[in-house]
Amino acid sequence: MTPEEELLQYSEDLMKLRAKGAEIRRRIPATEVPEYTFTGTSGEKVKLSEMFGSQNELVLIHNMGRSCRYCTLWGDGFNGFTKHFESRAAFALTSPDDHETARRFALERGWQFKLYSTEGTTFKRDMGFTDEKGEPLPGVSIFRKEPNGKIMHVTKDYFGPGDDYCSIWHFFDLLPSASDAWEPQYHYIHTTHKH
Repeated sequence: MTPEEELLQYSEDLMKLRAKGAEIRRRIPATEVPEYTFTGTSGEKVKLSEMFGSQNELVLIHNMGRSCRYCTLWGDGFNGFTKHFESRAAFALTSPDDHETARRFALERGWQFKLYSTEGTTFKRDMGFTDEKGEPLPGVSIFRKEPNGKIMHVTKDYFGPGDDYCSIWHFFDLLPSASDAWEPQYHYIHTTHKH
């Protein structure tokens, strides 16, 4: 088998594994969650149930705030997908930062998606997105609103370099130099990369 044939077989196997993983994930029972109240970027109070808008499904990103370059990279990527997300489900990003810090950072980054502060809530901890020290962890939760108004936490996943939620890693994997030593920055000096 040539390397090209081996790679094609591996890619096909990986697609099957992803489909199987999605099937298994859908069998995990959803759990009901209570109502939470967040703070919008203008200081307004917004309930979790209100974040669905006219949709009954919500993709909610657990961001670690402006102090995390990696979370910023993910946020920059989601920004381009916002309208596509919203054609299928409600989409929002939560930050542990206070609402004013979150607002300023979103403006600086040009983020267009809905952004809410979880400051003063137990939401991230309750959803499993804090470590043993209580520090936030990055990832995504999927919620469904039932016809009776109940909010169900359907599934979740964590973010990290090389995951399926930030496509830049997969492009870098195609490069001969790979992405092992690369780390995201808030700003880049525009220079030509030397090989």
